[in-house]
Amino acid sequence: MRALLSGLRLLSVDRASAIGGAIGRAIGPYLGVTRRAEQNLRACFSQMDTAQITAIIREMWDNLGRTAFEYAHLDRFRFYEKDSRVEVRGMEYIAQAIDAGKGAIFVSGHFANWELLSAGLVQRGLPVMTVYRAASNPLADKIITELRRAMGTPRQAPKGPAGARMLISWMSGRKYIAMLSDQKMNDGVEADFFGRPAMCPPAAAQLARRFGCPIVFASIRRTRGAHFIIEVQEPFYAPQSKDRAGDILAGVNEINRRLEAFIRAYPAQWLWLHRRWPERD
Repeated sequence: MRALLSGLRLLSVDRASAIGGAIGRAIGPYLGVTRRAEQNLRACFSQMDTAQITAIIREMWDNLGRTAFEYAHLDRFRFYEKDSRVEVRGMEYIAQAIDAGKGAIFVSGHFANWELLSAGLVQRGLPVMTVYRAASNPLADKIITELRRAMGTPRQAPKGPAGARMLISWMSGRKYIAMLSDQKMNDGVEADFFGRPAMCPPAAAQLARRFGCPIVFASIRRTRGAHFIIEVQEPFYAPQSKDRAGDILAGVNEINRRLEAFIRAYPAQWLWLHRRWPERD
């Protein structure tokens, strides 16, 4: 893995991304895990025919291959500069969250190159802690963590009790968290996602309710090659009533609504390989 990353560093960002995309398109659709993506797509988009689903899966693998090879260049993505590869829309909503003075939870999903959200916030000058799920291989996980640090996100909280304590301590200082909230979480909250019950991560809603801070949803879309648009949406708040469980569910439902809206608009930009719904296990 280190040898591959070193080799990719010798290439331009565009060249590395293109090679990754070509490999993803050539190999990915024929892997066994692709059957899960096809099942998920058929369940969520019953109106789609086989040709449409095949095209989405091919583009999904193109994006996944590109994202994997772009890891070698994460520190080279610059935001808020002329001719940047990443256009950030909705900067006024970031300012709105900052002006609230309570910190904020930035939430997204596995869209396009999902690593770029935290990089954009850090380059905006915000003290950000990211939440991550450790890779199964500890050596690979170490390399990925190093790449994120080089990108400018040294503060990383692992999913689990230890990470939760880190997040609570961090938010006590009215700072900022970036997390992806689209994966299945067996001990999470059951909520509607694409019209079916799904176990969903409640951390964003829990923290927002506890600290009274806004949740800011942002989508990441690949437009061409290694170029992207980050769309930041208007902040919203989790309710703070006496019904804690109901408040958290309301926050999770709003996150799911925004996730689903983006996925419906750009289905090929999402990672359909998750075991997202119980009936797909």
